[in-house]
Amino acid sequence: MHRGGVLAIGEFSRLTHLSVRTLRRYHDARLLEPAIVDGATGYRYYSADQIPAAQVIHRLRELDVPLSDVQRILRSPDPGTRAALVADHLQRLESELDRTRSAVASLRRLLQPEQPPLDVELRAVPAATVAAIEDDVALDDVLAWYAGATAELDAVVGEPTGVPGGLYDNALFESGSGHVLVYRPTTDPPRSGRVHPVTLPAVELVVTAHVGAHDDIGVTYGQLGSWVVANALAVAGPVRETYLVGPRDTADPGAWRTEIGWPVFRVAPP
Repeated sequence: MHRGGVLAIGEFSRLTHLSVRTLRRYHDARLLEPAIVDGATGYRYYSADQIPAAQVIHRLRELDVPLSDVQRILRSPDPGTRAALVADHLQRLESELDRTRSAVASLRRLLQPEQPPLDVELRAVPAATVAAIEDDVALDDVLAWYAGATAELDAVVGEPTGVPGGLYDNALFESGSGHVLVYRPTTDPPRSGRVHPVTLPAVELVVTAHVGAHDDIGVTYGQLGSWVVANALAVAGPVRETYLVGPRDTADPGAWRTEIGWPVFRVAPP
């Protein structure tokens, strides 16, 4: 019912689609305080002007924005600051969504009744001098670091002679941080910014191809590892990836093709 131009909590609840319980919780958290609280009865009354604020809070909470961040957004007088706070949270949500998609893609492959046979090749790769960028990187930061490094390589290496690739130290997977090197083959590797010549040593690789986006590339790694063990081989050195077809070539993730190469040596029989 109306009281002196304000709305009782029940009516305000119906107008905003927020439960009375939720409105009380928002009051207790000082997110949305009633216009009037009756000192005798404790009844809460809201003004019609508070409806937009209630709806904003509701949408932010639907996006799982923490209460503390909701308070900061509502109390900030600067629209730019409010927009930046919301954008930061949306970026976190998108990262969570990417992780969820990756897990779902991996589970779908792992739960297939029959896995297709893996096409594996033993390949002798000669030494090669390439243009490279390298650094010690945390596993959680690899994608962002890789994007920046490949963009710099593309800008510096004018005439590549082959497809890009990367070397990933075992420690990256074992301890969450390790040495990463990305490269572009070129006749005369330049020195510019982070780009410098690196000679990749000759190596014997067990190679297979992962087709599609990298959401479930870990499954292909596992299948290749099983093949290595079954054939009495041991991994020796950083894993190599070669990006035959990737985002720079096509926007269709289903067409991406990544070769995974593990340096190996044969295990001596007991």
